[in-house]
Amino acid sequence: MDSAVVTLSPLARLAGIHKRYGDVVALDGLDLEVRAGELLALLGPNGAGKSTAIGLMLGLTRADEGRVELFGLPPQSLEARRGIGVMLQSAGIPETLRVRELLDVTRSYYDTPRSVADCVTLAGLDGLLARQYGKLSGGQQRRVQFAMAICGRPRLLFLDEPTTGLDIEARQRLWAAIRELVAEGAGVVLTTHYLEEADALADRVVVITGGKAVAQGSVQQIRSRVSQRRVRCLSALDIDAVARWPHVLGATRTGPRIEIVADIAEPVVRRLLAEDAAASDLEIIRAGLADAFVEITREAA
Repeated sequence: MDSAVVTLSPLARLAGIHKRYGDVVALDGLDLEVRAGELLALLGPNGAGKSTAIGLMLGLTRADEGRVELFGLPPQSLEARRGIGVMLQSAGIPETLRVRELLDVTRSYYDTPRSVADCVTLAGLDGLLARQYGKLSGGQQRRVQFAMAICGRPRLLFLDEPTTGLDIEARQRLWAAIRELVAEGAGVVLTTHYLEEADALADRVVVITGGKAVAQGSVQQIRSRVSQRRVRCLSALDIDAVARWPHVLGATRTGPRIEIVADIAEPVVRRLLAEDAAASDLEIIRAGLADAFVEITREAA
């Protein structure tokens, strides 16, 4: 018997999308897919079209041209909307309600919601259930919004700048919860200005600028678009002289430590060690997602 290859349909799809607001082109032939069990980071400068793309998948707006599907259905359909969870920057949540009341109301919209205890654990809401939403700090409110977004066990979760206002510990806890949801098979669409967040969480990255996807792939594939390396060490070399070396794109000093950005690392390191035999604590770091993002958007512009 021949074995068959099963291809899972994407949870959400934009195909050949064009969208204008008057004279402004928001999306210009955008193709995009979101799959189960992956976190897709949607990156781009302000005004690139990210919010419009998400609004289309959420059924909040309609395309001028192209096809939009959510679980193979029109995104405005009730059946499709029941499969998503949403955490946007502007929440519009009644400030007088208590956290427990907000969770109970949100859970009532779904047939098999998560328990309140699960929501509290995943979102880090210990000790907050009896508090009024309007009296919480900004970071605490973001955690409540996350709990409300996941309480219906969504197949597809939209997270718009989810860790804004969170301290480092709360951010790490939210990252762990997001990884757990992806491991359970949920798809996640993440928009964030914290590129280290996308670097840490994303299975796939799409960079949008001018309404078009100008780069997409794994974090490693996006990073590989930029060949530059950062060379760091403790050295007494004159930083202005180092900046003039071949292959050096820039050089800075912070106290005894210097950092050199180079398009090719090896000849720079050889010269560094030749001119300063006492150099120590040497490390060579490949371009990060932030470096690649800057380079890709600059090229696109």
